[in-house]
This record gives sequence, C-alpha cells and structure tokens, in this order.
Amino acid sequence: MLVVAAGSEQLTRAMESLEAAFLIGVEGVTEIWLVRHADCYQDLTITEDPPLSALGRQQAARLAERVRRVRHAAVYSSPYRRAIETAHAITSDVRQDSRLVEMELEVGEDGAFNFIEDTDAVIARMRAVVDEIAAEHASHRVVVVSHAAAIVAYLADALKLDSGRLRALPYFTSVSIVRVLGDRRAVSTFGDVAHLE
Repeated sequence: MLVVAAGSEQLTRAMESLEAAFLIGVEGVTEIWLVRHADCYQDLTITEDPPLSALGRQQAARLAERVRRVRHAAVYSSPYRRAIETAHAITSDVRQDSRLVEMELEVGEDGAFNFIEDTDAVIARMRAVVDEIAAEHASHRVVVVSHAAAIVAYLADALKLDSGRLRALPYFTSVSIVRVLGDRRAVSTFGDVAHLE
C-alpha cells in the first residue's frame, strides 16, 4: 500500500519529476544500448581475434530478433571480429570505432585476467565515443556492440561509482541501456538477456 500525505496531483508531479531526473520521457534523450558481443569461447581454436562460436551465432541471432522489434538509428561496433559478427547479425550497416575495444589485458599462467590498461583511460575513451554517438543521433536509439570490461567501466562511471566498485559481468549479448542528454547519464538497464530465455 502506498501511503502518501499529498494529493494525487502532487504525487503525479513528484513522480514525473523523479522520472525526468532519470531522463525518462525527456525530449532530446538518446538511448544507447551497450551490448556485449556474443560467445566466441566455446570450442575456441583461434585465440587471436576469434570468430563467434556456434552458440555465439545463436545468441547474436536472438539479439538481432530483439533489436529488429524496436526502432534504432544506427549500429556501432568494436572492430574485433566477435563484436563485428554480433553487430552484423543485426544489420550490414555497421559503423566501427576502435575506442569500443576491450580493456587491454593479459591472461596469466593461472588463467586469471590481468588488466593492463588504466581504468580511467578506458572510461575516457568509452565516454568520448558514447558522447559522440549520442550527439550524432540525438533523440534516437543506438546499438553499440562492445566488450564486458569496457562496458562495466563505462557503466560504473555513469553510475558515479569508483573504479572497480561495479562487481558484475554482463553475459554474452546482454543489453545495458544508458540514457544520454548533454552531460547527463542515466543507466536504466544492466545486463538484460531476456532475448536468450
């Protein structure tokens, strides 16, 4: 039960104000769908810039079905093969941007990921490319295919969290939505994989 000591008009205005603070229903907002590429690791044989696996191709096809149901202005992608193949499942008109690549890393002998690239550098390049995309496609929806660590770094920044504070791993073809207006950012969805269910 909602207990509020205000009239219905006040409550409506308060809710509209809250939604506007999170860029919901605000004119001029660009909706960026940050998508992690599909799987390329199952039955991996090529380690340098691997193609999608059979599972990854299925995931990309399901993502494409989902994206085709909504209007979008453009599709951008990291130049890595796994990202490009994921984006090409959606459309043949894919714009590549090298700033959308994964955070530079090495795999240690123990199998652990060792991140080499400074997180602030990743945030800066991701913020720059997203800002440019949002400015070019103001008031539209844009799909951006990138990589897990780069997406998490950007989302943590958009949420105003310190580096490393967002302890999450977006699954393959997951959709994280950021609304952008000027210098304002609002994360509305993180790691949505409803299209895979």
